[in-house]
Amino acid sequence: MSKLITKIQNRLKENGTKKTIILPEAEEARVLKAALRVLEDGIVNIILVGNNEKILEDLNNDNINEKGLDIDKYIKDGSLKIYDVEKEETLYNELSTYLYDLRKHKGLTLEEADKLAKDEVYFGILMLKKGLADGLVSGAIHSTKDTLKPTLQIIGVDKNKSNIVSSFFIMEMPENRDNTKNILKYDEYIFSDAGLVENPTEDQLVDIAKASRNSYENIIGETSYTAMLSYSTMGSASSPLVEKVQNATRKLKEENIPNVDGELQLDAAIMEDIAKSKAKGSTVAGKANTLIFPDLNAGNIGYKLVQRFANANAYGPLCQGLNIPVNDLSRGSTVDDIYGVIYITAVQSN
Repeated sequence: MSKLITKIQNRLKENGTKKTIILPEAEEARVLKAALRVLEDGIVNIILVGNNEKILEDLNNDNINEKGLDIDKYIKDGSLKIYDVEKEETLYNELSTYLYDLRKHKGLTLEEADKLAKDEVYFGILMLKKGLADGLVSGAIHSTKDTLKPTLQIIGVDKNKSNIVSSFFIMEMPENRDNTKNILKYDEYIFSDAGLVENPTEDQLVDIAKASRNSYENIIGETSYTAMLSYSTMGSASSPLVEKVQNATRKLKEENIPNVDGELQLDAAIMEDIAKSKAKGSTVAGKANTLIFPDLNAGNIGYKLVQRFANANAYGPLCQGLNIPVNDLSRGSTVDDIYGVIYITAVQSN
């Protein structure tokens, strides 16, 4: 069991109220296996969207339900609910009308709303918007566009927290890592944006940094030290690329955002000995745990390097800045990945 997920489970238990997460890809074996593991834990409730008969058949299949869990028990106690779009006529009509009311000013017709509401992802996100759950996880068999387009249309941006939706990865370092040189101070880091915003402006970098530090403190439960990364440290190089990061850092400090500094090279951000020579007096250098990349190229390459070279767990891309948490899985996600993201989504809703 991942230390991060165990930590999150304990926090959810302390919260007292069970969160409910919607899984609209309930005809996918990996999703069902992850859902069964969550149900067995008894910490989070699950809603599955899809063909009721097929889902029940699969849930009782030995290849998926390897421990022979009693599915009827979970249904009876309310920890598992299954919504079949084709059979939930009353709810379907309510959700399609609701979608039409939300999007008619954008030119959506009632007929188009009826068609979209039959899609499991749209159906699930509409349920989420109506308050029937606390979060949603999709992407095991759908593209990022399939998940994020209805999310942005229906859930929208939480303007109290951000002007944009961005993404982040939680990088969980392996427990058996050799840290004799004290390079890595933490078990978990956040890398952002590594999956969504391609070439952020300096104002978007400000939003990404604020959202990411909030994500670190909400999910990891510890103080965020946020480094604005660059190929330059404290003016060691000069170019428009460096100036963008410098300007974003200045704006963050003008807003009195605590424990943020830049521009910093990666080694100065995470290694104390290098920080002492390159960034004397910085409150972040040498102990950063929230790493803000200047663009998607750097962020995406960076997380994959750490994932593959260090054998780190990479949870993401996870979304931040939304009114209600929705997370997009990689289509190559394993059962462990999906299981972990369900819990991360649940703690995001706190």
